[in-house]
Amino acid sequence: MAINIPKQWLPRIKVLVHLTALYPLINLYYSAIQDQLGGDPVEAVIHFTGIGALNLLVIGLLLTPVARRFQMGFLIQFRRMIGLYAFVYALCHMLNFLFFEVQLNLQLFVDEVFERPYITVGMTAFLLLIALAATSTKKLRQKMKGRWQTLHNFIYLVVLLVVIHFYWSVKSDIVEPLTYVTLFFILMAFRYKKLRRWGDKLFSRL
Repeated sequence: MAINIPKQWLPRIKVLVHLTALYPLINLYYSAIQDQLGGDPVEAVIHFTGIGALNLLVIGLLLTPVARRFQMGFLIQFRRMIGLYAFVYALCHMLNFLFFEVQLNLQLFVDEVFERPYITVGMTAFLLLIALAATSTKKLRQKMKGRWQTLHNFIYLVVLLVVIHFYWSVKSDIVEPLTYVTLFFILMAFRYKKLRRWGDKLFSRL
């Protein structure tokens, strides 16, 4: 049985999503200004924004199978919003690294991107995320037609790259990144038929 909610609830839920996504970020920087992030605030800020982006990406992928399994079609309306917040967190993550870790030394920043594989992977994911965020408007979706869906299917690659970025960046305890690896493959399992169709089309062209 489909689960529907009154239309007047949707704006309230959207406000709740905005608050849930924004409050942790605002609180993070407020805590940083108040020097409440411990002995290494730069690392704390970079880690928090990175994990925040990953969590939002995972939630975005989770919405579709949940909406289908429990017939909660209204959840699909929140994918774009959550995806854009994932980009906001990823942008903060990158800017924190640029401003605080390498202190706006652009040459050092470029060297880090090309010399450290986990940063290379992370920056690749971020560039793809920029393309997805920039084309997320309804007007561009209508203008791009089928190409829009093709481009936005790269979200799966983005999440995979972010998971790899996190895994490679961890120096000791790998339990948390392995949890995200597991989550990613579970979410891809829900899309097995879709992925198989892509694979069949790809091999048919070779």
